[in-house]
Amino acid sequence: MTPIGACWGVRGVCSVQQRLLYQDEQLSITVAMTSAAPVVTLIGEIDATNSPALAGVLANCRQDPERNAVVQNGPCPYIDVDTGALSFIDVSGLRVLVMPMLPAGQRWIRLHNVTPAQRRLLRLMGWYYQPTVHHVPL
Repeated sequence: MTPIGACWGVRGVCSVQQRLLYQDEQLSITVAMTSAAPVVTLIGEIDATNSPALAGVLANCRQDPERNAVVQNGPCPYIDVDTGALSFIDVSGLRVLVMPMLPAGQRWIRLHNVTPAQRRLLRLMGWYYQPTVHHVPL
């Protein structure tokens, strides 16, 4: 995991910087702006106690360029969300991630690094085969 505030790049050249958007006892949410879209990384556990905060952070990343400094020209068409560092997610958290994918014409979240446990929960909920659930690393 890249430390919060650290840079991603080649040979020490800073190309992408992560920024902490939210943190509680269970969950940290960071964002990095790439040339394509914001990449939101979820680290820790998501449940009913922090899923409303997650929903707010994701909406702000897409809608509020001044506050989150990740959107240059209006709302982003999508946000990439990396779930690979989540150790737990319940249905309330999964709903926050999946519901913006429905209906097809309004999808704006793309999931990446979905773990086997997350895939199992997605299958149980009937959401696994959404086109915006990606299983490859970012």
